[in-house]
Amino acid sequence: MTGRGADGPGTDTSTGAGTDTGAGIGTAVGPGTGLDYVLPLRWEEDSGLDELTAYLRGLARHARIIVVDGSPGELFDRHARRWRGLAVHLWPDGDLGFANGKVSGVVTGLRRATAEHVVIADDDVRYDAAGLARVRALLEEADLVRPQNHFDPLPWHARWDTARTLLNRGLGADYPGTFGVRRSTFVRMGGYDGNVLFENLELIRTVRACGGREARPLDLHVRRLPPEAGRFWSQRVRQAYDDLAQPARMAFFLAVLPGLAAALRRRRHRAVLAGAGLAVGLAEAGRRRAGGRRVFPFSASLFAPVWILERAVCSWLALAARLTRGGVPYAGRRLRVAAHSVRWIKRHRRPGTDPGTDPDTAPNRGTDRGTDRDDRRSPDAGLSRTGAAPNRGTDRGTDRDDRRSPDAGLSRTGAAPAGTISSAGRVRLRPGTRPSCATRRRTA
Repeated sequence: MTGRGADGPGTDTSTGAGTDTGAGIGTAVGPGTGLDYVLPLRWEEDSGLDELTAYLRGLARHARIIVVDGSPGELFDRHARRWRGLAVHLWPDGDLGFANGKVSGVVTGLRRATAEHVVIADDDVRYDAAGLARVRALLEEADLVRPQNHFDPLPWHARWDTARTLLNRGLGADYPGTFGVRRSTFVRMGGYDGNVLFENLELIRTVRACGGREARPLDLHVRRLPPEAGRFWSQRVRQAYDDLAQPARMAFFLAVLPGLAAALRRRRHRAVLAGAGLAVGLAEAGRRRAGGRRVFPFSASLFAPVWILERAVCSWLALAARLTRGGVPYAGRRLRVAAHSVRWIKRHRRPGTDPGTDPDTAPNRGTDRGTDRDDRRSPDAGLSRTGAAPNRGTDRGTDRDDRRSPDAGLSRTGAAPAGTISSAGRVRLRPGTRPSCATRRRTA
């Protein structure tokens, strides 16, 4: 899910004073800011490594960084060397079998998080110190913070895609590539379903289903790097498929092409121009909300009719993919469900037993540097099609239970615990149980 193909335990490349027994892979990193930063990552090439490393170097002054890296072995090892001392760097936990690999990265990162306030961000998101401080302050009252991303720089295709952002702002709020979340809330709700395409909407709706409070500060502008033009085009149908989780929105876009064809056939050109003008006006209203003119150019509003036409075409292609192929391809799989409704989540997230993972047998180890590469990267230990990487890493000679974090049991199903309270006063998640939203008491 991230900017270069991640969508979402290995080597601890961190340094610090204390031992990170939760990760079981070495020492903790980061100042005592009370803020953790989880970065799920899966790259197929490293062209952006220098830029991301520079960003992490500055970020490390403000937060403890946890990079969950599902990249192939050679790239993973290169990242480990570059980020030593900057971040806790590890594989996604192998007991997580999500079809959407980003969720495996998020859940793995939240298992290792120690701060109550956590930022989750794609690899193309670029916070500054003020933005991080604002998210942390909002998390004092909210369970989920939903900032506003903006592209910088702005090539033509980024302006095109910014029109979507402005239309969303005109009607409510946009869907960013980053969130702030209270760790206790995430633990209480047992994570979220990772077998959906629109994982960000699934997270938002899961928080709502569990009674969480959401903050949507439209004036919290967080920079995001634009994708390459080729990647922009490759995402068109997949992003349109997301609208299947929002039926009214999908119905509107499916109606655009028939409506446009009927208007042109009847030579109602003024109606077509009026519709285009309405789209520009709505986008401009979104641009002017909450200081948006500081980061969004007027030219992006002019792209609104073009974006709507593009989405109308891609919506039909997305619907055809759903009806004829059972979904859209994603990271080697085909995902059928875009996201579940709040009602569905409330109905299905109940305590119960899932015959999935035994918490005492699920390995949780980092890269063992004493073994050879063939052992560490055997065919059976490779990255799965879900993006959930193998569970190998540095075995420090500690007992397995000591190496698992108190909340390491967020299961591969997104399941929450039939929890027990640990000596630290936090819920000890047990994998293999279905999630429960019953316990509403905050454990901050």
